[in-house]
Amino acid sequence: MDLALLRTFVTVHRAGSFTRAAALLGLSQPAVTSQIRTLERQLGKPLFLRQARGVTPTTIGDELAHKAAPHLDALVEIAESGLDDESSLRTLHLAGPPEFTAERALPALTELTGDDGQGFALRASFGTAEETLEGLASGHHDLAISTARPRGALLTATPLCDEEHVLVAAPRWVERIGAEALRLKGAPALEDLPVVEVHESLPFVSRYWASVFDSRPATSGTVIVPDLRAVLACTIAGAGLAVLPRYLCAAALADGTIAALHDPAVPPLRTYFLVVRTGTLAMPHVARAHEWLQRAATAWC
Repeated sequence: MDLALLRTFVTVHRAGSFTRAAALLGLSQPAVTSQIRTLERQLGKPLFLRQARGVTPTTIGDELAHKAAPHLDALVEIAESGLDDESSLRTLHLAGPPEFTAERALPALTELTGDDGQGFALRASFGTAEETLEGLASGHHDLAISTARPRGALLTATPLCDEEHVLVAAPRWVERIGAEALRLKGAPALEDLPVVEVHESLPFVSRYWASVFDSRPATSGTVIVPDLRAVLACTIAGAGLAVLPRYLCAAALADGTIAALHDPAVPPLRTYFLVVRTGTLAMPHVARAHEWLQRAATAWC
C-alpha cells in the first residue's frame, strides 16, 4: 500500500474534509479526491461518506485510521528529527484554554525547554475546547489541554486535574448583600448584582447556578470579556460578581481585594484533560511533556 495514499487518507480523516486536507498537504482538492478514490479501489471498500459539508469516515475508515495514524506519525517524527537526535531540538506544539495554559501549563513546561539534549522547543496556541481538539486531530498540535473529553479512537484523553469554581465579588458588594441574606434567600439575593463573564451565554455563572442553586441566573451580563484574567481584574475593580477558578483568584481572595459570596458544601468542579493523537505518546518529547504535566498537576488539585 502506497504510504503517500495513507498519509492523504489520515489527513482527510483528521480534517473531516477534502478541502481542509488539501490545504494541510499542499495539494489540490481534486488530487486529494483522486488519491482517496485510488486507496478505496485498492481496498475494495469505501473509506468516507461524502456529505454536503465535508466527509464522515465509514467503520472501515475509522479502523484503518486507528491502525495507520500512529505509525505514520512515528515516520514523520523520524523524518523531521533525522538520525542525529542529539543535534536537534524537537518542538512541542501545545494548545489549550488561554488562562489555564498560561497560568499552569506553560510555567511547568518551560522547565523542560533548553538545549540539554533532553528538552524541547515550545510553541503554544490558545483556543476553545472545540478549536483545540480539531487542531490536534488535524495535526496542528502535538498535545492539547481540554475541558471536553473527545470521543472516538483517534484522540486519547487522560484526566489532568479538577478546577474548583468560586462565586466572588468586591468586598463592597458582599457587604451590600449580607451573608445572612444570601444564606436565607440563596440565588434571589444576587439578582440585583451586575455580572462579569466571558460570554453572553454566561457559561461560568450558569454552570454555578445549576450546580449550587438548582436554577438559572435571572440576569444578563453587564461586562463581557473573553478572558478570565480580565474577568478577575474587572471583578476586583468592583464591576460585579463573577464565577472564577480558585487557582486564578486565590491570591485576590487571600489579600482581600475580592471575597467569596458563597461557600457551598460541594463546590462546582470542571475537569481538564490532556489529549494526544492516539499513538503519539511513542514520541519522546510528547511523552515527556505529558508525564511532566501530570506530575505537576498533583500540586494543582
